[in-house]
Order: sequence, then structure tokens, then C-alpha cells
Amino acid sequence: MYELQKQEIIKTGIMMDRYELIALSGGNVSARMENGDILITPSGMIYSEMVPDDVLVMDPEGKIIEGNRKPSSDTKALLYIFKHRTDVNSIIHTHQPYATAVGLIQDEFPVMLTTLANATKGAVKVCPFVSAMSIDMGIQTVENLGKTLAVILKNHGVITVGKTLREALFACVYMEEAAKTYLVAKSAGSISMLTPAQIEQAVQIWDYYGQGTEFVPDELVKQRK
Repeated sequence: MYELQKQEIIKTGIMMDRYELIALSGGNVSARMENGDILITPSGMIYSEMVPDDVLVMDPEGKIIEGNRKPSSDTKALLYIFKHRTDVNSIIHTHQPYATAVGLIQDEFPVMLTTLANATKGAVKVCPFVSAMSIDMGIQTVENLGKTLAVILKNHGVITVGKTLREALFACVYMEEAAKTYLVAKSAGSISMLTPAQIEQAVQIWDYYGQGTEFVPDELVKQRK
């Protein structure tokens, strides 16, 4: 069941490792199917060692439909997010060091790069500390996401969401890239932030990024505001 989707979930986990967003078996990947079933990675397994049968299928209440592995320890929190954000079909949780570091020194990651605006659609809020394996992680995520695609979990890591796994993956990868730049710049002096108008423009342009979309000139972007 869901063979191709399970392969995509494993591929996403391997990409998280490739971009140094997790180490070994850290984090998790989950996705909602059209009929409401949830696919979720197992607890404590290295992504490159997973096979499709290791990915669990469960209903929205957490009842396992298919799979013999123990599901991610964050399952309750992930199910809460899916239940309360019907626009979210994919969730990625990482322990990416640079974005997590930002959450240790402030309560919001402001937008200073176009790529951050592109991928997260705005400033990223830092959630208050909650215990791992707790549904509170999901509650805080829902309360702090707003219209963006990411939150930082204080003293813990990051959660990104998306309509697709690709969207959630881009959010965490580009946020980590931006966090590296931000922390270097912060150590050297004051930082030049993007204005709200510049952020909105970057978000709109990103909607046309990639194959199968047309380039929209600056003039058109301005007209659509």
C-alpha cells in the first residue's frame, strides 16, 4: 500500500541527512494521503537503511493500518498538526543545528534573505519549550505557524510543513542556509532586513519558480499586489 509515496518519504529523509539537517535517526517525515491515511517514519531507524515496509500507515486517530515498526515518538504531535491544519499534507521534523541555534537566542527568526521568504513565506516564530514525545509539540506548532511553513522548537529543532514533501523539504533546507548567513552576519554587526513589501514580492515570485511555471516580470508582480 502506497509504495511510491513511502519511497518518497524515505528519499526525503535521506535528503535531510545529505543537507545535515539531522544525524543518524533524528527527526521524522510524515504525509497525509488523499483519503486521510497518514504515512510516518518509524522510530529510531536510519533513513538510508529503511525500506518501504518500514514506513507505517495509520488512520487520523493513530490506529496502525499497515506496518510492524514502532512509529515515531512524535506521532501524537504530528497527528495533532494534521488534524488542526487541513491545508497541511506533509510534515518534516529536524534537529538542524543553525536554525535551532537561532531559537536559543531570540523568539523569532526575521527575514533577511529572499530564499528564506521564498521557502517559509515569512518570519519563523520560535515555540516555547515543550517536552519531546509530547502532543504539546503539535499544539505549539499549530499556534505559532500562522501563514508560514515553519516553526523553530526551542531547545529542540524545527518543524516545517507543506502541501507536498518537496515544499516542506525546501522550507527546512533554505531555512538552515539562511540561519548560517544570519548567525555569521549577527556576529559581525547589524543586519539589513527585508521590508514587508520585499518579503511579499519574494513569496509571490517563488510561486512561479521551477519547471512548468512561467516567469513573471517585476512589473507584473507589482501589478498583482
